[in-house]
Amino acid sequence: MDEQRYRVTGMTCGHCAGHITEEVKQVTGVSDVVVDLDAHAVTVSGAPLDDRLIRAAIVGAGYEVAAAI
Repeated sequence: MDEQRYRVTGMTCGHCAGHITEEVKQVTGVSDVVVDLDAHAVTVSGAPLDDRLIRAAIVGAGYEVAAAI
């Protein structure tokens, strides 16, 4: 199983975390999404993971991907 971590700006609350989780889980291959609000990080697990689609899902949820970490 692969794992990718992203720094995401604009997340401030549990609703933000839920919204990102919901959007990213719809990406083919994603099996788990963990949002850490304090670290402004989203960790995505699954196989295979498509970085472009994950980034698009985060942006589509209304947030900005600052960097992969």
